Amino acid sequence: MQATRLTLICHARTVAQKQARFGLDEPLDAAWLAKRPESGHGYRNVRQWFCGPELRTRQTAALFGDEAQVVADLADCDLGRWRGLSIDELLKAEPKSLQAWLDDPDAAPHGGESVTRLCHRVGDWLASLEGRREHVVAVTHPFVIRAALVTVLRCPAAAFNRIDIEPLSTVELRFNGVWRLRTQEPGQESHE
Repeated sequence: MQATRLTLICHARTVAQKQARFGLDEPLDAAWLAKRPESGHGYRNVRQWFCGPELRTRQTAALFGDEAQVVADLADCDLGRWRGLSIDELLKAEPKSLQAWLDDPDAAPHGGESVTRLCHRVGDWLASLEGRREHVVAVTHPFVIRAALVTVLRCPAAAFNRIDIEPLSTVELRFNGVWRLRTQEPGQESHE
């Protein structure tokens, strides 16, 4: 029986990421785009591409040259009134609130979505893919990929802030009765 294969790709670098700011609906970093190396991609046989609704995920999907279907469940974590703020600004203005959010996955002092709620949203989306039996690629955000990993590995939500996801990095998941994290050999993705 063929497994459902899901490749999660983190969107490319933005200025907000360089400045350690929580994202807005910003475009990709123009300086990064100007100097990025030319490269094809190893997902030529993938028929189903998804991306979050934000500009940065749609632009990243376009870098691969494929038409991606926008999926609301792949949206970045709603950080409420913290959107666009830097960690340094929050450390000065709301240190206790920031620490509460980092320590408690149920906390949402910013008025948006808690880490626990994000993990549930992403978990529900993963469940919707379980019967697909095909390779799906989704371009999304570091927080969404963290939530997927916490969900698949059945980690406590407190592990969320111990995962780093770099721009354009990929995570491979497979479902064949249970979700599994799968590592890849270098260049393996180009053989699909």
